Amino acid sequence: MSRIALLHQGCEGQTRKVTERIGYCLAQAGHETFVSSITDLNDGFSLQSYDGVILGCSIRYGKHHKACYQFIRQYSDQLATIPGYFFSVNLTARKPERRDPHNNRYLQKFLKQISWTPDRVEVFAGALLYTRYRWIDKQMIRLIMKLTGGPVDVTRNTEFTDWMRVKAFAEQLNRDFQKISRPMAAEVYESTVVDERSVATVC
Repeated sequence: MSRIALLHQGCEGQTRKVTERIGYCLAQAGHETFVSSITDLNDGFSLQSYDGVILGCSIRYGKHHKACYQFIRQYSDQLATIPGYFFSVNLTARKPERRDPHNNRYLQKFLKQISWTPDRVEVFAGALLYTRYRWIDKQMIRLIMKLTGGPVDVTRNTEFTDWMRVKAFAEQLNRDFQKISRPMAAEVYESTVVDERSVATVC
C-alpha cells in the first residue's frame, strides 16, 4: 500500500476535521497515513519518503492561507515528483453551484497563483463557527453572510460540510493510490489488500 502525507491549514479546525476523515478512510483501506497541520511540520520534514501528498486549506476573507502558499513554494521540487491532491474548504461552497471545482473562483484563483499542478482538486463547504471567532471577525463574517444570504445569528454555529462528498473524495483517492501502491510480499499483500470499493464501507 501507499505511504501518504495529509497536510492541512485552517483557522477553527474544520479543515483539520476534513483532512482527518480522509486520512481515516485511507488508513482503513490499508494505506499508511501521516496527518499534520503545515505549521506543525518540523524543519527536517521531507516528502521524499511518501508516495503521495494531500493538501487541504481553508479560506478567510477570500484568500487561502499564506502558510499554504509558502509550503508549495518551499516543496515545489518534491511536489513535482509524487502524486499530489488539493482540496479547498470555504463557505461559498455551501451553495451547490460553488461546489464544482471549475466553478469556484477562489480555488481557480489559487491554482493560477501557484506553480504546482495537483493531480486532482476538490472543494468542500466549511463551517460557520461564530462562537469561536474573534469579535472583529465575527462582525465581518456576519456582514458577509448577510450580503450572501447566509446565517447571521452569532450565537449559533452551522456546519455546511457534506461528509458524503468527503467520503466520495476519499474513495477516489483510494482508487488512485491503489494504482501506485508499493510492491508487498505476497503473504503480507494477501492479508492487507482491499477491494477498491471497500473504502466505502469502512469510513
